[in-house]
Amino acid sequence: MSFWDHLDELRGALIRSVVYIVVLFVVGFFFKEILFDGVVLRPTRPDFWLYRLLDVDLEIDLINIDIAAQFFTHIKITFLIALVAAFPLICYEIWRFVVPALYEAEKSVLRKAFALGGGLFYLGVAVGYFVVMPVLLMFFNDYSVSETVVNTFSLRSYISIFTAMVFLMGILFEFPSVLAVLGHFGIVHRGMLRKGWRYAIMVILILSAVLTPTGDPFTMLVVALPLLLLYELSILIVPVKK
Repeated sequence: MSFWDHLDELRGALIRSVVYIVVLFVVGFFFKEILFDGVVLRPTRPDFWLYRLLDVDLEIDLINIDIAAQFFTHIKITFLIALVAAFPLICYEIWRFVVPALYEAEKSVLRKAFALGGGLFYLGVAVGYFVVMPVLLMFFNDYSVSETVVNTFSLRSYISIFTAMVFLMGILFEFPSVLAVLGHFGIVHRGMLRKGWRYAIMVILILSAVLTPTGDPFTMLVVALPLLLLYELSILIVPVKK
């Protein structure tokens, strides 16, 4: 194929990916109650699974102090959830575009990397939603500098933490699949990762501090712990030096 043929294929893949997101966005936009009451705001209620498991009585009432915040929150969250739902279709379009240029061995490696990356992405979203988010809510809801100060959370602050902890965790969980591909092409190897674990811990802590919306040490450690476990997983799946 010529350069312009490749460009035309890329344009088609991008257009189809945008169509997937737009269709899912429109569907999600008109199911606001299910989207927010059933999913996004569920961790603020006492019947959330982790609270029942730990026998914690937690119920958070959110307030809105910005005129247009609820409308733009609706758009933002609907778009992000549409993006998550369309993730497998977007990966498929990327795969269709790059596969003609690959050798059979490369196809096998990238096919496994796509499968691993997709699974880890949704695992990261699940960990962020079912574990990290409620743990942070329990901690900050109970924490107070004085008994005279009552914790009342705004919708904007809740959505900020929700977005960072849920969707960002999905992206960060892609780390092992990226290292697996780099390991296959000889850029990294298992010994390199084992020797560099001290530097990896420092980088992960810095990254967690930068990415957490609150910037407090507790949130940073809650985010850093899964990343440290993923680094250990990466050591196991990355091949040894040939």
